[in-house]
Amino acid sequence: MAEAGRTLAQSLDAAGPDAWTRLDEAIAAEAVRRHDAFLDGIEAYRHHPYRRDLPPAPEAWRQGTTSLRDYRQPESDDARPVLVIPSLINRAYILDLSEKRSLMRYLAAKGLAPFLVDWDAPGEAEKSFTLTDYIAGRLEAALDEVVRLTGHRPAVVGYCMGGLLALALAQRRPDAVSALVLLATPYDFVTGREANAVLMKALAQPMGGLIDGVGEVPVDMLQAMFAGLDPGLAARKFMAFARLKRRSARARDFVALEDWANDGVPLAGPVARECLFGWYGENDPVEGRWCIEGRPVNPGEVTVPTLVMIPQRDRIVPPVSALPLWERIPSAKLMRLSGGHVGMLTGPRAKTEVYGPLMRWLHRRAGT
Repeated sequence: MAEAGRTLAQSLDAAGPDAWTRLDEAIAAEAVRRHDAFLDGIEAYRHHPYRRDLPPAPEAWRQGTTSLRDYRQPESDDARPVLVIPSLINRAYILDLSEKRSLMRYLAAKGLAPFLVDWDAPGEAEKSFTLTDYIAGRLEAALDEVVRLTGHRPAVVGYCMGGLLALALAQRRPDAVSALVLLATPYDFVTGREANAVLMKALAQPMGGLIDGVGEVPVDMLQAMFAGLDPGLAARKFMAFARLKRRSARARDFVALEDWANDGVPLAGPVARECLFGWYGENDPVEGRWCIEGRPVNPGEVTVPTLVMIPQRDRIVPPVSALPLWERIPSAKLMRLSGGHVGMLTGPRAKTEVYGPLMRWLHRRAGT
């Protein structure tokens, strides 16, 4: 950067006495143009006519705010069951975003019996939950319900943070899990992001006090943290959206995804402490310190067939974070994808790169 700055200064000095002034004016004009384009994109998004009207799948089971959505088709009595686990932070319908962008409906149409865990926002009871409560309590109960409904052990598919929950579930319940799939699942939270770990350690006391006082991490705080991973992303994506034709499929898909991204849920206080300070601050999963009911979550103890799918352009869970998990699971199969964290599920190549290969692997590996 220093060398580039010296070269620029020399070229400006050589261009004449008013070169610096002209550069200042050009930068100011470009800043105004980009700012206006950003605002145009936000206004276009706010007034776009698209509204998600996809009816939710039937509710097969519920405990507190946690429910199990049943996507089975009528003729799927003996289909292989699949239990899909999303993150606790975002709404579960990223896996059922629209008719054309729905992993759940695709798996059902291809002869599987998929069930989706819908966490919803924490209620009064869930505000005191730890990850042990969610995994040893809610997830194991949901797993047992799928076995009861279908008569078969399901394959368990976890997405993002849900992948770590699925990992712990598969380790704890090999008797009831036939296979494990981890989609864009983080594991090493420090390598490549050492500065973030330092920051989370520094914030542990002041933010921990806020979490304890409120009982949860509010949605706005979570959104700000994710935005900090790529501060320029919002400007880039809304400027690009402003250039799209309003009624195009690309514009509609953008609005559908953005609506989901802005429809987050708070994170229960004790869970937030485990994740923000234990995972991101201390790298507890890699260090063997993350425990469920006192038992360390150890990928090396997973005995069921496992598939790990890692997007190469993932900014939220970069490959350097996900690959160590694949390396520690015995005989796990690795599938590298070209997309990004959310695009792997909702992008134009999702069906060919993710849905199809996942469906075929499940048919081959998910036992009874």
